[in-house]
Amino acid sequence: MEPNELLRGDGSRPVPPVSFQDILSASDLLSGMVNKTPVITSRTLDAMSGATVFVKCENFQRTGAFKFRGAFNAMSRLPGSDKDHGVLTYSSGNHAQAIALSGQLLGIATTIIMPDDAPAIKKAATEGYGARVITYDKHETTREVLAAEIAKEHGMTIIPPYDHPHVVAGQGTVGLELMQAAHELDYLFVCCGGGGLLSGCAIAAKHLQPHCQVIGVEPEAGDDATRSFHSGTLQKVHNPDTIADGARTPYLGKVTFPLVLQYADHMITVSDAALIDAMRFFWERAKLIVEPTGALATAGMLSDQIDVRGARVGVVISGGNVDLEAALKLFASR
Repeated sequence: MEPNELLRGDGSRPVPPVSFQDILSASDLLSGMVNKTPVITSRTLDAMSGATVFVKCENFQRTGAFKFRGAFNAMSRLPGSDKDHGVLTYSSGNHAQAIALSGQLLGIATTIIMPDDAPAIKKAATEGYGARVITYDKHETTREVLAAEIAKEHGMTIIPPYDHPHVVAGQGTVGLELMQAAHELDYLFVCCGGGGLLSGCAIAAKHLQPHCQVIGVEPEAGDDATRSFHSGTLQKVHNPDTIADGARTPYLGKVTFPLVLQYADHMITVSDAALIDAMRFFWERAKLIVEPTGALATAGMLSDQIDVRGARVGVVISGGNVDLEAALKLFASR
């Protein structure tokens, strides 16, 4: 039995809600629909870390983030009656855009619930893909409650940002492609918000390269998954104050929490300052636009919390959707 594998009360192994075969199936379905994003190397990044680093650039994915993979996989598998009634989700931006574009491509009406302080660039893009956007005050209500009310009223299907087997399987194709491009990795660092990307990538990694250590990285202010991982008990956080807007999730889900416990090897956190530094490196030296959440894995790899010197390391950039003026202000603050 693997060290982090959960057991049922009778001592038997549970059947995971997402398998490697689900990821392969998602890869087949997504072929020709998603961008097979590049895996790049950087001698400067190697020198900074002391490792040989392979960077998976999901900032080049459709809608600018990995989320399109899971959204399209989940929406494509809906029965016809659910497609007819439309899809609803809640998201600060990247999953919102992914659902909106998937709906446009599949001919499914989409409604997105977004916080009223969501990045303007993400809200505009979501509406540009044809979705109806409903904003809310996150200090007065929770998005899950609001979504349930609206979905019930209109008979819509909710596809959440991360806590859904088909979403996790779709996100797992990021890890699948990285593992196919970079062999014999010692470590894989993955950004973590609600755990969909981390879960999917960890499943792919453990199947293809079992000895690779999978490290999830969260912002310090939104450390619910890290505390959950180390305690074995689901922990929560309320409206964390971090520039990583894609990782302001309140807790891991019923699907993702067991998967993170079973397949991830470690969880760490990084400061917002470290995120800005990682963003600056990508913008200035690698000529890549990376958003704060997208820089989590790289910041974690460079944080010295895990000794990667001499190792072969995979790092996932999860997205590049950031308002230019906001990014420049962040750089000026450092």
